Amino acid sequence: MRGSMVVYFGLVIAFAGLIFLVKPPRLPGISTRLHALAVAGGGLALAAIGLALPASESRIRRVETRLDEFAPVWQFNELHTIRIAASPARVYDAIKHVRADEIFLFGTLTWIRRGGRPLPKSILDAGSRNESLIDIALQGGFVSLADDFPKELVVGTVVVAPPGTRGPLTPQVFQRTLPAGFALATMNFVVSSDGGTGSFVSTETRVFANSPSARRRFAAYWRLIYPGSAIIRRSWLRAIRQRATGA
Repeated sequence: MRGSMVVYFGLVIAFAGLIFLVKPPRLPGISTRLHALAVAGGGLALAAIGLALPASESRIRRVETRLDEFAPVWQFNELHTIRIAASPARVYDAIKHVRADEIFLFGTLTWIRRGGRPLPKSILDAGSRNESLIDIALQGGFVSLADDFPKELVVGTVVVAPPGTRGPLTPQVFQRTLPAGFALATMNFVVSSDGGTGSFVSTETRVFANSPSARRRFAAYWRLIYPGSAIIRRSWLRAIRQRATGA
């Protein structure tokens, strides 16, 4: 998240510099187009630094979830939670059946991420399909790692691979040592009782890159998409809540 903040702070500065280039403001130190150009260049340099910042590695202390079994080590992650006024069983069913068109801004943000290109059988192009988002993911490059009703659902995919890599994606891929150059992404939904009639739901995404080159490659991508990804995850949880409660 820190790297993403640096990237977007730099881009905001660069954008301001471009505006000042058109019409220099009457501000101390930014009174000419040359000054404005320096501001824009400094912003771009800051964004580049943000993209290149090293990613630290995290590791679980003990196995507590099925996600921990498949992704005990990671360099990139995001975690979001919500409380839902419905039983764990009802919430889990909503997780399995919620569609892309129920998730606020999902279609818009994934359209931006794929550059407007059609991607058949992809979770990034799921907006017009009348299927659950989980089912679309499993048809388009993800594999089911755990489906423990009504507690936890885990899926995974390969996000970076060496050129020419072939072979079926199975759960075992996430539990063995792979050749250098891979980055694996795992995502879960965990449902637990709130002690009453409701539930707590969390979703976590972890990405592990097993080589410096794969880590650098994915870091730049992650830091660019992180704000949109966070919006999607939060909207996804709200869509699950709406489906589970009917509200």
